[in-house]
Amino acid sequence: MNNQREQSETAKVAASFAQISGRCRIIIVDDDEGIALLARRALERPEYEFEICTSGEAVLASIEEHGADVIISDVKMPGMSGIELLGRLRQDFSHIPVILITTQGSIPAAVAAMQNGAFSYLTHPINRFEIRALVERALTMNRLERENRHLRGQVQGRYGVDSFVAASEASRALVNFVKRVAPSRSSVLIEGESGTGKELVARLLHYWSSRVGQPFVAVNCKAFAEGVLESELFGHEKGAFTGAIAARAGCFERASGGTLFLDEVGDISREFQAKLLRVLQEGEVLRVGGTHPIKVDVRVITATNRILTEEVANGNFREDLFFRFAVIPITLSPLRERREDIMPLAQHFVSRHAADTGQKFEISPAAERALLAHPWPGNVRELENAIERAVVLSRDGRIEPEDFLLTSRKDAPAATVHANASNEAALGTLQETLDRAASERIAAALKTAGGNRSDAARSLGIDRTTLYRFLRRLAL
Repeated sequence: MNNQREQSETAKVAASFAQISGRCRIIIVDDDEGIALLARRALERPEYEFEICTSGEAVLASIEEHGADVIISDVKMPGMSGIELLGRLRQDFSHIPVILITTQGSIPAAVAAMQNGAFSYLTHPINRFEIRALVERALTMNRLERENRHLRGQVQGRYGVDSFVAASEASRALVNFVKRVAPSRSSVLIEGESGTGKELVARLLHYWSSRVGQPFVAVNCKAFAEGVLESELFGHEKGAFTGAIAARAGCFERASGGTLFLDEVGDISREFQAKLLRVLQEGEVLRVGGTHPIKVDVRVITATNRILTEEVANGNFREDLFFRFAVIPITLSPLRERREDIMPLAQHFVSRHAADTGQKFEISPAAERALLAHPWPGNVRELENAIERAVVLSRDGRIEPEDFLLTSRKDAPAATVHANASNEAALGTLQETLDRAASERIAAALKTAGGNRSDAARSLGIDRTTLYRFLRRLAL
C-alpha cells in the first residue's frame, strides 16, 4: 500500500514537470481517431507535443510515465467516459486542466463537469479558433499555477518559521518578538549594522502578518537623489517634470494593502522628512504635480544602520517622525555578539549554495575554527559571501579555511598591510579585495582549461550554473 502511494506521488511530481523539454504536452482523448486527428490539426504548432489516446485507461498510463499539460477529452466514450476520466484526474492529477468535447445534447453534463473541476468544454463540430484559444488559456493557467506553487515553496522555505536560523538566545528572542508584533498594523523601526538582516526581518513581519497576500515593496532611500525619491515614493503626474511622459504610481500606492519597507531612512534630508511625516499622519499621498490626494493603506517598516536617537539629539532627524517610525523598535545584534549563530548560519548557507551545484559539501574542523575566530565586520552578509566563495573554491566537497578568502589586519600578508590611509583606500573595500581573489582563482581555472567552462567548473568543484553566476557577478 505504501509502495503504491509512493509511486503515485512520484508520478504526480513527474507530471508537474511535463514542460521540462520546453514543449507543451497535449493529450487528445477520443475513441474516434479521425475526430482526434482533426483536433490535433487545428492545434498544430511547433511548441506543442501531442499524444492521441482512445481510452481513459491509456490516458492515465501516459500521464504516469510522461506527464501532461492539457487534456482534451470526448465526454462519451466506451468504458471509462470523459466524465469518469475527469473524476480520476481531479483525484490524482488535479493540476492538469481538462477540456471536454461534447454534443449539443450533452451540454448540461459538460456544465456540471465544469462545476466539478473541468477547465471548459467545446461542442461538435470543433471550431479551430475556439479550441486554439481555449488551449492557450489552459496552458497559461497551468504555467501560472506551477509558478505560484514554486514561489510559495520558495517563500515558505525562505520565510517559514522552521527556516529561520536562530541558535543564540538573542536570535530566538528576536524571532518570538517578530511573530508577536507581525499581525499588528503598527509601524516598525529596525536598527542594526549593515549586513545584520534588516530586510529579512521586514519580510518576516510581512510574511507572518495578514497582509502576506498583498504587495511587499522595498525601497532604499539612500539610492535616490531627493527629488527622485519624492517621485519614487509618492508618484508623479504626466508632465510634472521633464521626462514625465506618463503618470506613474509611487511606492506608497503600489504597496497599498500591503507593506512598504523604507531602508536607510536615517539618510533622508529634514526637508523630505516633513513630507514623509505628512503622508504618515494623513494616510494619503500627493503625487508630484498632482492636485488630488490619494488614500493609501500601507504598513510602513523602516530600517537604518544609524542610531536615530543620536541623530535626533544632533538635530539631523525630526523627533516627531522618529516617534512615527518607532512605534515598535527592533534592534538587531551584530554577528560578533551572537557567535552561537555562526556555525548554524554557515551550514544553512552551505546547503543553500550547494543546492545550485548538485554536490555535497562539508566544513572541515579547521574551517570551522576560522569561521568562529573571524570578527565578521560585515555580519551575516559577509558570512554568506564567504560561504558562497568557499563552495566555489573548495576541492572535493571539503571546505578548508583558505576557501573563505577571509582577511584581517592581524593575518594579512605584510606586503598588503599599509600604514597610510591613501594606500588602504587604493586597495578598496574588503569585499572588493575578496572578489579580486575569487576572480583570479576562476580566471586561472579557465586558463588551465583552455577557456572550456565545463572543464573549469569541474576543476573548481562546482556546477556550470554556479560558475556562470560568478562570471556574471564578477564581470569575467
